[in-house]
Amino acid sequence: MARDDDKDKMARDDDEDKKATDDEEEEYIPRDEDKDTTIYDVVVNHEEQYSIWPNYREPPNGWRKVGKSGTKAECGKYVKKVWTDMRPLSLRKKMAEQGLD
Repeated sequence: MARDDDKDKMARDDDEDKKATDDEEEEYIPRDEDKDTTIYDVVVNHEEQYSIWPNYREPPNGWRKVGKSGTKAECGKYVKKVWTDMRPLSLRKKMAEQGLD
């Protein structure tokens, strides 16, 4: 009997989720990227992991600018081009030591 109650509750929850999604689709809310005019810097940390950071702010501790600035899309495209191995540097080195690279 409890399983039937659980199934009914799950079905109601699914209906509520679908309704919320349908309501959200009706109203277009622009994402920040649609109107973002911020200039970003591409930054990298000691593990050679990349990110972007607003140009008007200093990068967080442990991150440094790599010399590429632009819109979020331009910086993202650059990161996608140069960051081809997502493994942190320490892992790549360890794997190379063990002949696993």
